[in-house]
Amino acid sequence: MTDGPDLLRGVDLPHESLRRAVRADLSASAVDVAPRLLGGELRTVVTIGNDSVPVEVRLRITEVEAYHGQGTGEIPDPGSHARMGRTARNSTMWGEPGHLYVYLSHGIHSCVNVVCGPEGQGDGVLLRAGEIVSGTEAAALRRGVALPLRRTTLRDLARGPGRLGQAVGLRHPVHDGIDAITGGERRGARAELWLGPQRDDVASGPRVGVAGVAGTAAFPWRFWIDADPTVSPFRWGRGAAEAAAELASGEPGSTASAPVLN
Repeated sequence: MTDGPDLLRGVDLPHESLRRAVRADLSASAVDVAPRLLGGELRTVVTIGNDSVPVEVRLRITEVEAYHGQGTGEIPDPGSHARMGRTARNSTMWGEPGHLYVYLSHGIHSCVNVVCGPEGQGDGVLLRAGEIVSGTEAAALRRGVALPLRRTTLRDLARGPGRLGQAVGLRHPVHDGIDAITGGERRGARAELWLGPQRDDVASGPRVGVAGVAGTAAFPWRFWIDADPTVSPFRWGRGAAEAAAELASGEPGSTASAPVLN
């Protein structure tokens, strides 16, 4: 299986500049860890369908969002799955850093989060978007995208958390909790997180599609590589634009409540 042409990559880190992540890299809070993931890679090896041959896909991470656990930081995060404490759904978030919390969004999309912070804190970083740099045909097959890929189609393969999860092949619930530090096998899949040097072209702003105040500049916890074409477009969540207007006017209202993870 061959890769499509490398149409998007500009001047960036060569693969040899990356190193395997260790748990200590992810031991800080989500808002501190999130920008450090940019330019790194999530590498997965997953069997496609009934094919017994594992296929590797490498995703260069270009956009992330931080979500705090219950009691993390000075400001409670109403946008986090962990905001109300440990549940059966979010139990992976409370484990040791470096595991991947793979959850189902809107009952359809498997989304991938990197657990961070000390064990028991409940922090996570959502992988919002990236560039497929290896295993392009496998990612396209999983996405149901016809070959050959056009420039725009290649750009959009992992542009958005649902597309990203589909492209790298990780699925809820079978791959929830997979360890991206050890790379150990889980239900026919392996995952590894690779990091590079800290970048100086990181932008930040409100999280995408998160409802209420959690989707406003009060939580500027979305980070992305500035001007990268694979970064997803911003959109307000339910009631977030109204909450932003209230914050700007200094008039608190009832819209600053009840968001969920994107």
